[in-house]
Amino acid sequence: MSVVAVTGATGYIGGRLVPLLLEQGHRVKVLSRRPEILRDIPWKDQVEVIQGDLSDPEAAAQLCAQSEVFFYLVHSMATSSNFAQLERECAHTVATAAREAGVKQLVYLSGLHPDGELSPHLSSRVAVGEILQDSSVPTLILQAGLVIGSGSASFEMVRHLCDVLPVMPAPRWVLNEVQPIAVRDILYYLAQAAKLPEPVNACVDVGGPQAHSYADLMRIYADAAGIRRPRILALPVLTPWLAAQWVNLVTPIPRSLAVPLVGSLQHDCVVRNWEIHQLIPPPKEGLTDYRQAVNLALEKIRADAVQTSWATAHPVSAPGEPLPSDPQWAGRRVYQDRRERLTTAGSKELFTVICGLGGDRGYYSLPVAWRLRGVLDKLVGGVGLIRGRRNPNNLVLGDVVDWWKVEALEESRMLRLRAEMRVPGRAWLEFSLSPEEGKTRYTQRAIFFPRSLAGRLYWWSMMPFHGLIFSSMARRVVTAAEELSAQAPADPAAD
Repeated sequence: MSVVAVTGATGYIGGRLVPLLLEQGHRVKVLSRRPEILRDIPWKDQVEVIQGDLSDPEAAAQLCAQSEVFFYLVHSMATSSNFAQLERECAHTVATAAREAGVKQLVYLSGLHPDGELSPHLSSRVAVGEILQDSSVPTLILQAGLVIGSGSASFEMVRHLCDVLPVMPAPRWVLNEVQPIAVRDILYYLAQAAKLPEPVNACVDVGGPQAHSYADLMRIYADAAGIRRPRILALPVLTPWLAAQWVNLVTPIPRSLAVPLVGSLQHDCVVRNWEIHQLIPPPKEGLTDYRQAVNLALEKIRADAVQTSWATAHPVSAPGEPLPSDPQWAGRRVYQDRRERLTTAGSKELFTVICGLGGDRGYYSLPVAWRLRGVLDKLVGGVGLIRGRRNPNNLVLGDVVDWWKVEALEESRMLRLRAEMRVPGRAWLEFSLSPEEGKTRYTQRAIFFPRSLAGRLYWWSMMPFHGLIFSSMARRVVTAAEELSAQAPADPAAD
């Protein structure tokens, strides 16, 4: 077995690939800007964690040291003007580190694309592959179609469009053909690439067994989900930019991800050759067709067994600094809305209710106001409230809850959520629990660090709504926990 380095290990694909590599007996090394965020991942203690990112030559060198196979699974989905330059710089850093460390095999996951002019994001992916291949380290580039699985961005885009819109305006190129691949199949190819008998330098296509138009993908999904097929209107006036805004508004996919996803659909993206099977034989049970991939994804969602999600993997902004401790606030402008209640509910019941906030359950206060704020956030390109949750009951560090991300989590003691909505500043929502004279003190804080005058005006304009929303939330969370405590069976030890 090999020493394997994986970048993007907390991403949608990487988070599922690492446990497969461990099952095969490989020693695995991963890279993370903030290793503490891996705390709740089941395989964390089985891997070696290197702190840093791919723009840091020292971190890249540590990751490559003694590694025989290197998986390059990161790419930018940002819409910033310099994303292509950043991707090239990271690729050059890895290429240099891999060559100097004697890495035997690079494996890069790219996207299916036609010849000719490409979107900026697809062009950048092609450029990264060329840089890696020019490193003199054998590089296997897997060019994959849309990845379909529970929690994947492509699947969630199709699902929400179909679930929400009975009549769907779409660009004319919605009739172009694409060749989606089930997440289980792309993971199969990647895991097998770690066991190649000899290093390979090749660029090959991978996809499912059949190509479909994007319109057919939505119709097949509707059939599998048991809903009415949407009526799709192909409009020549709907440009890629307008289509991306529409996807951003109607689905959980933020604008920063909708733009590259929609851009990749402007051309036919199908498998042009099956040279992959000269290197890696197809799965014994055969490739998963699109309908079966949809059924498998829906089963995972119904069973609350989504392993990784695009929402957790895709950063909507630059990684935010964690909330500084209260003593560090001295001399800084900070606003708080603080609510405290003393309750007979136990900390376990309170924590259960708190960890169930968001998603379909909402926030125990003025649901219309929350939805309206979510729509406003979507209109300005934010993530809105419809990202939902990976699991309706349980949370781990790094999980997404609508427009929040779990920043800190201490069982039965504290939950802190960092806002990823569009606001002129930095915002958190924190819940903490402490025992007090046989009862439990519930403390709820909304914390806001304003940026410039706009941040101050935002906070003061929202104060009347905060008074209603946060007071109602505190009261109803405590009430729900007290009801849950009343339903709990008596503790035999208390008799």
